[in-house]
Amino acid sequence: LSMCSKLCYAIGGAPNQVAGSAASFFLQIYLLDIAHITPFHASLVLFIGKASGAVTDPVAGFFISKSRWTKIGRLMPWVLACTPFTIISYFFMWYLPPFVSGRVAWYLTFHCLFQALTTLFQVPYSALTMFLSTDQKDRDSATAYRMTMEVLGTLIGAALQGQIVASAHVSPHCSVNPSVNTTDSWHDTASLPDPSHPLSHQAKVYMIAAGVIAGVYLLGIIVLFLGVKERDDPYALNSDRAIPFCKGLALTMKHGPYVKLTASFLLISTAVQLEQGNFVLFCTHAAGLRNHFQYLVVTILVSAALSVPFWQKFLQRFGKKCAACGISWMIPFAVMLVTIPNLILAYFVAFISGLSIAASLLLPWSMLPDVVDNFRLQNPHGKGHETIFYSSYVFFTKMSAGIGLGISAAGLEFTGYKPGICRQSDNVVLTLKLLIGAVPAILILLGLFILLFYPITEESRKETKLALEELR
Repeated sequence: LSMCSKLCYAIGGAPNQVAGSAASFFLQIYLLDIAHITPFHASLVLFIGKASGAVTDPVAGFFISKSRWTKIGRLMPWVLACTPFTIISYFFMWYLPPFVSGRVAWYLTFHCLFQALTTLFQVPYSALTMFLSTDQKDRDSATAYRMTMEVLGTLIGAALQGQIVASAHVSPHCSVNPSVNTTDSWHDTASLPDPSHPLSHQAKVYMIAAGVIAGVYLLGIIVLFLGVKERDDPYALNSDRAIPFCKGLALTMKHGPYVKLTASFLLISTAVQLEQGNFVLFCTHAAGLRNHFQYLVVTILVSAALSVPFWQKFLQRFGKKCAACGISWMIPFAVMLVTIPNLILAYFVAFISGLSIAASLLLPWSMLPDVVDNFRLQNPHGKGHETIFYSSYVFFTKMSAGIGLGISAAGLEFTGYKPGICRQSDNVVLTLKLLIGAVPAILILLGLFILLFYPITEESRKETKLALEELR
């Protein structure tokens, strides 16, 4: 597999991460402080949107597994067909409609569409790993390229969004008078325009950011289509039949390595989603870092992007299960930031968190092909099961992330979060600290404990590789 092919494949996955990163870091604060949706309604938008993407995963897996081979492959047509609709839904997800009463329905509709369409992209794109090469090292290398570009995409998305929309969240009123009463809001200050008006500066900068990211999305898909050639199933014989989707789903749910891997990273990815979804709110309202949040986000993602090659080398030398320990590095430092909010410490925590996030992003996608190979060895005369594995994995991680974000937004509603004010109540501050510190720490530790029982070792991977080579 040439470096050019691996690079083009990796670039193709970056746009999804660019858009997803912008939404992960900024959608919640946009809904609360710009669109002026209540935290309860914001939690509905976040949860139902993630749930719609999760529900789409098995549906996408079902139809993709039945797709026929075309001149450009079996998976590539799905990637290309959903791209224009994904771009449109993403833009309107950040558009502030002129009406107020129907805004919840507006954002719910376009967030659900965006999540569903990104799923129709992500399932065939991630399964494409299995059809680039038959060699495990090639696939691991392609996955490392992909993760590096996806982390860079996450960085680009957060950096573009953060730099463009930073002015929407920096209030001179709050800076000049930080001790202002908690009941004072944007509405009560005559010198500040209402950010929930469609023509306000805050609304405009969010739409500009959406337009820029939509352009990046289109560019990445063009590179993927021109630079990657999909191969047919390298192990299947002409007499082999595709595994029926429902039967294949039942088999995957009984496959021990897959169940343990999914359960572990389901918890870990929920922890990372909670960190991303609440980090800007935490910096703004709980840590006194209102003017630094965009730089802290960039620090996290630069650290993550630079450390992916390190983790790739690490897992090659010491094994994938051993590399999972790096995910736990963020726990003590995040707890320190929550208990001792300090600017220098915040940047150090951001750097360490980036290292851990890189490991949490790289490992599951590097380990999943091993699980698929293990399943192939146990079921040698079936084909088409790759998309079932990938779609069901994304389903569980999205559903868990949706539940986590929904509960976190509902918690802010319960503790009395008020949009646009300079200082939130002590209960809101405590909730944000728990969502950044304690809750992710517990989820990560539980996920790593489950991963201890993951049965595929480096030795068994080599045995599987030899057996599959003989089968091929």
